[in-house]
Amino acid sequence: MSHGMHKQGGNAVYGLGFIGALIYFIGHATSFWLGALGIIKAMVWPALVVYKVLELVYR
Repeated sequence: MSHGMHKQGGNAVYGLGFIGALIYFIGHATSFWLGALGIIKAMVWPALVVYKVLELVYR
């Protein structure tokens, strides 16, 4: 019985989300520094989404 299967699926979903966010943020950047900030935003977007959801739920 393998215990790592669910973890691998989550990594794939996160990876696809990261690529999509990276394309979105860099595509909307109007300068080099906004593009660099977009790379950082693409890495941390799941934390921002969870924060906003919890903010809405626990008002």
